[in-house]
Amino acid sequence: MKLGGKTAVVTGAAGGIGHALAERFHREGANVVVADLESPTLHELAQSFNDRRPHSGLAVVGDLGSESANADLVRRATEAFGTIDLFFANAGIAAGADLDTTEETWERAFAINVHAHRWAAKYLLPDWLTRGNGYFCSTASAAGLLSQIGSAPYTLTKHAALAFAEWLSITYGNRGIAVSCLCPQGVNTAMLNAADDFGGGANVVRAAGIVLEPHEVADIVVDAIDRETFLILPHPEVAQYVQ
Repeated sequence: MKLGGKTAVVTGAAGGIGHALAERFHREGANVVVADLESPTLHELAQSFNDRRPHSGLAVVGDLGSESANADLVRRATEAFGTIDLFFANAGIAAGADLDTTEETWERAFAINVHAHRWAAKYLLPDWLTRGNGYFCSTASAAGLLSQIGSAPYTLTKHAALAFAEWLSITYGNRGIAVSCLCPQGVNTAMLNAADDFGGGANVVRAAGIVLEPHEVADIVVDAIDRETFLILPHPEVAQYVQ
């Protein structure tokens, strides 16, 4: 998919990979809807888009760990720009460690890292199937292919996110729906830098390979979307680790 003239939604866009993706998509010529929890950065990002190109950006604040917030995001983006061409379910959390992790933390991890993808697709697919096209991207992690040492909730939810993307592609690929799943290893984000709080995982990630900057990941993603590649591996060595 060429992004020029398209409308893209990016969740988890207040910082990190999501922020970089939104910036890069806008530079490609897309209208971009950015979604996250309340954050000055989120509004500033949308305003910067509108300053550069009028009516090309929108900020939607919401807790995407609920079905209603995902439905509202799809509705508001569609009302603003007429249609959604690309939805990038990037929002994610890293929380919990082992089997003593609280039930509330497990539920929150599944809500943000997995169910948000499912809920978004639920409200996107009717229009996309009618049109015969649409693009769903999600951020899982190298942990979705391997495992995150030190965090059972992160490992399980990221495996599930990848599984959902696979299912979506298999089920709807012949009806015009393209799907990609981003599985990076180390990226210099607040999540990585806070990862020691859930079992020292940051040191494991840093030891496994190079730590990329978010804008480097965004460049790789744009190229992959252009080619409609399913599995996006900014760290090629992850494929070797899987083998």
